[in-house]
Amino acid sequence: MPTPETAGWLPAVDPRSAELVRLGNETRMYDAVIDEIRGRSIRIGEHWLADFASCNYLGFDLDPEIMLAIEEQIRRWGTHPSWSRLLGNPRLYPEIEERLTALLGAPDTLLLPTVTHIHLSVVPVLAGQGTVLLEAQAHRTMYDGAVHARALGATVRRFRAEEPDELARLLRAAPSGYPRLVLLDGLNSMTGNVPDLPALAGICREHGALLYVDDAHGFGVLGERRPDETSPYGARGNAVIRYFGESYDNVVLVGGFSKAYSSLLAFLAIPTELKRHLKVAAPPYLYSGPSPIASLASVLAGFDVNEARGDALRAELHRLSARVLDQVRALGATTPNVGHAPIIELPVAPHVDLADVADTLWHAGVYVTLAAYPLVPRDQVGFRVQLTAAHTDTEVDRLNAALRGLAEQGALRLRS
Repeated sequence: MPTPETAGWLPAVDPRSAELVRLGNETRMYDAVIDEIRGRSIRIGEHWLADFASCNYLGFDLDPEIMLAIEEQIRRWGTHPSWSRLLGNPRLYPEIEERLTALLGAPDTLLLPTVTHIHLSVVPVLAGQGTVLLEAQAHRTMYDGAVHARALGATVRRFRAEEPDELARLLRAAPSGYPRLVLLDGLNSMTGNVPDLPALAGICREHGALLYVDDAHGFGVLGERRPDETSPYGARGNAVIRYFGESYDNVVLVGGFSKAYSSLLAFLAIPTELKRHLKVAAPPYLYSGPSPIASLASVLAGFDVNEARGDALRAELHRLSARVLDQVRALGATTPNVGHAPIIELPVAPHVDLADVADTLWHAGVYVTLAAYPLVPRDQVGFRVQLTAAHTDTEVDRLNAALRGLAEQGALRLRS
């Protein structure tokens, strides 16, 4: 409630946020304070839960080799290089960019602090006064970048990845002589699915458009396909472009280290000429504070771990994800995940209160990501489970038992 002192300036709450406010008041899975972690278990107050809300897919956040590598770099560089990248770059930056470029098989790479920074700053630069075609399920931060581009003069339209003919029609209708930018996710952060990237990339090339792919959740998990791969995720974790065997022609790949690599850092895979341009046109490079040394150090150490053990970790991640997906499908529950990604969204049955579901999971000792309106459309309200290579079979057993209990209560939406 606003106080008399704040009533004059406190912004009005958007009515669409009323459900988030209610869930924040009635559940313990929003705005939680984590008091302690032990592996992939967390303590909130006196209550221990198996954490299935983490996006640390490879378990690098808990890897002793990576943690030990941080202290040496902090002693060398201090805790934070407080120059903007325009002014100065610890040698860690070019070292990461060189190794990342080689891993991705990309023409060049540019590091910036976060994927959100990239979308808000780079999308308007690439769009100019042209046309932005935004995929219907694109991440909210990409939408925000498109809105910023529109405010600066671009035209924004929506399309659906599963309707490539619609994309081709919109590209044909876009005014010639101006940029045409197509925005979509790689591994979708909610559905766990990937688009038909070769088809969409082919359409973009045919019409002279630039395809801009956000693979924040796929980088580190998906990678190049080859006979000796340890799982259907592919090998090396070098992201969705290599997973499909695609080239970087007319493609910008955006990815983050904050998921699989557990570090505050993000990147673009781009031609060197565009990299030079963004160094003088992208505000995060010009003005933003950089990533902390601990993040830069953990990325470099993560490259070593990925090279030595990454495919084994991806095999374990796939095994654990398959255990949960097999349970979900055996229960007849609905999930948009049609493959084997470690992202499993579970809509609740109509008229089931998400707060009641959260309470059931809490008492079962399971922590998840609640997907409430307006974060998702009303017909997709539910919760999301994320697996990591650091989970144990005991924790997966607990999750599967909780899902079985929810299904028996009629709380999960069933396949029609």
